[in-house]
Amino acid sequence: MRDLMGKKGFFLGLLLLMPVVGSAQCAMCRAVIESGQDTSLAEGINNGIVYLMAIPYILIGVLFYFIFRKAK
Repeated sequence: MRDLMGKKGFFLGLLLLMPVVGSAQCAMCRAVIESGQDTSLAEGINNGIVYLMAIPYILIGVLFYFIFRKAK
């Protein structure tokens, strides 16, 4: 029982720290983009963000499509 509470506490602490780590990365990227005069770098980072955001939605959509088709 004690080991289980330790694991839950560890993962809760990790979960609470995630937004702080995410904010630090975002601020660092923004500082690099704002300091440079090269717009192709900013465009590349924006395209990368869109790519990383879109892939999970596409995968979930395909999964639901096959589940819907299998259920019919």
